Amino acid sequence: MIASLRRTMLFVPGNNPALVKDPQIYGSDSIIFDLEDSVAPTEKDAARILVSCALQALDYGRVEKVVRVNSMDSPWIREDVLAMVKAGVDVVRLPKTEGPADLVELETLVAEAEEASGRPRGEVKLMAALESPLAVLNAYEIAMSTSRLVGIALSAEDFVTSLKTSRSSEGVELFEARGRIVLAARAAGIMAIDTVFTDLKDSEGFLKEVRLIKQLGFDGKSVINPAQIPIVHGVFAPTAEEVRKAQRIVAAAEEAQAKGLGVLALDGKMIDKPIVERAQRVIDLHRASGAGLGEGK
Repeated sequence: MIASLRRTMLFVPGNNPALVKDPQIYGSDSIIFDLEDSVAPTEKDAARILVSCALQALDYGRVEKVVRVNSMDSPWIREDVLAMVKAGVDVVRLPKTEGPADLVELETLVAEAEEASGRPRGEVKLMAALESPLAVLNAYEIAMSTSRLVGIALSAEDFVTSLKTSRSSEGVELFEARGRIVLAARAAGIMAIDTVFTDLKDSEGFLKEVRLIKQLGFDGKSVINPAQIPIVHGVFAPTAEEVRKAQRIVAAAEEAQAKGLGVLALDGKMIDKPIVERAQRVIDLHRASGAGLGEGK
């Protein structure tokens, strides 16, 4: 299943059977089974086998299934891709993406794996994690590298280390990177996903950061603890008034289209395509919150 919303992408260590078994119960939009940083080199093969078997044997429901494979320069990448595509993964997330050539090479591997496993060509999508200054500077070229790419994600820990600084509560060291990633994603028509927040004891700081990244234009956030999921969803959920207004805009747009009208007005104001698109996104977020299409929260 390819997600229409990725408010939350929950990381799950690929070498932990207890966590791999049923992470869908926590309600994230996507699950990221991790074969990279959370798995020691000596456990790479075992983690790949565990995740592969789980994807084929377990029912994760409607949640999007993503696997973070190892980087393109690692000795495990080919086996990771072949196994995950065969197992039925929806999205392959590539860490340490530096430029468009990484995605082109990954796309070739995925296409080979689709053919070998009998899956339709183009069915498996890609996501790129940007973790270095070079990657951020190449954000637009990365975002435009392949039609399989559904999103680009910031990975802050390696990024700030490369900057020779550290993460602050205000996040000033990430402003440039976040801005570039959102702009690149929007220009390419794909999603922008923010980095994880690692201080699990600082719920106030986490809430502040989620509000910030929503205002910046991110589509969602990678998370490492199920307790973070409802906080993100709460921030991204539209208010009752926003839902009512969006419903009226979309209804008016549909009526105008049915009548063949090229100009749309509502309450004496002109409504153009971007406004209709924003209204539809509010409705999509409202649906995802489980509130249906009533009068909002």
